[in-house]
Amino acid sequence: MRIIILTLLFFNACSSHLSEWKEIVYEDFPQEKYLKSTIVELDTAIFRYPFRVRIHKDKAVILDLHNTDNFYHLFTYPEFTYLSSFGKKGEAPLEMLSAENIRFFGQHDVWTLDANKSKLIRLGFPLSASGDSLLIREVVSLDNGILRALDFSLYNDSTFIIPDYSGAHRFCWVDRKGHLICKAGTIPTADKEALQHAGPALAQAWRSFIDYNPHNGVLAAVTQLGEVLEVYNLKDSTHVVCKGPHGEPEFRQSEGYAIPTGIMGFSDVQVTDHYIYAVFHGRTFKELSQQKGKIIDGGQYIYVFSLQGAPVCKYILDRYIYGIYVDESQGTIIATDVNSDQPIVEFRVNLIKS
Repeated sequence: MRIIILTLLFFNACSSHLSEWKEIVYEDFPQEKYLKSTIVELDTAIFRYPFRVRIHKDKAVILDLHNTDNFYHLFTYPEFTYLSSFGKKGEAPLEMLSAENIRFFGQHDVWTLDANKSKLIRLGFPLSASGDSLLIREVVSLDNGILRALDFSLYNDSTFIIPDYSGAHRFCWVDRKGHLICKAGTIPTADKEALQHAGPALAQAWRSFIDYNPHNGVLAAVTQLGEVLEVYNLKDSTHVVCKGPHGEPEFRQSEGYAIPTGIMGFSDVQVTDHYIYAVFHGRTFKELSQQKGKIIDGGQYIYVFSLQGAPVCKYILDRYIYGIYVDESQGTIIATDVNSDQPIVEFRVNLIKS
């Protein structure tokens, strides 16, 4: 009975959350700072496309999208000594067809997401730094009602948050068994006609990367196209939509699919205890298609927002990056550069704690 009551309360909370929002429109940031990178020397050369970096205590994991054998590589932190690779690519039951993100869980585990298999996978760290691969401890198949899960975050030890791509809602809340608890929120677009008649295509255009910080209850979502940050405070149910100069994702429809026509927007986001950090690209697809010689991929900016969505600082970088990890205790940002043979870099910053 207690479980049923808790589930009903959670469903009601989902239904009431995220329904209304306050909009912030910004043209610029009150501060601009230039950051110079330092290369992190590695003892191995295994990367093909280092997309994400996630760090917890003395371990770092790099998500490598185009590696021929494994999606993930485990290192010590802050030394970045290589330990092992895991997330073997393949169609076998314990192999992965795709990789979207990775989240640390407790002291010894990580969760990963395989969108092509529609599964969440929990793996355990080796008990020693022997180089042994992580072991799969749990595989969760997602409900059919969850369309093409492309990112996820841990809400607590028994619940996941996954962006909804049906167009009808913004997020799915999913339990530890992969069952859909509820859906909530609406795409905060001004294009009401697309919202009503072209929901799936609109949801594709509004594909967002998310992060949730359980310490302050802030969930952030940044759009891969356009320049929109959404800030949800799940403790007080407030929702703020921040739109920059490039505005909402721009697209045209073709046979039910969204074809991007505007800019590449954000590629990663992290909610710390004090701020929201997001990697921003800001280049048009026309500009990207006209590149000659070596193709440069990534964003040259890290945007910093308050936990209420107010713009705080724009960091202008000396290179193009994709993924970040902000270590506020050390005043560092670790980033991945898919254009370089030495793809892990560090930026030193003077982080202001609110």
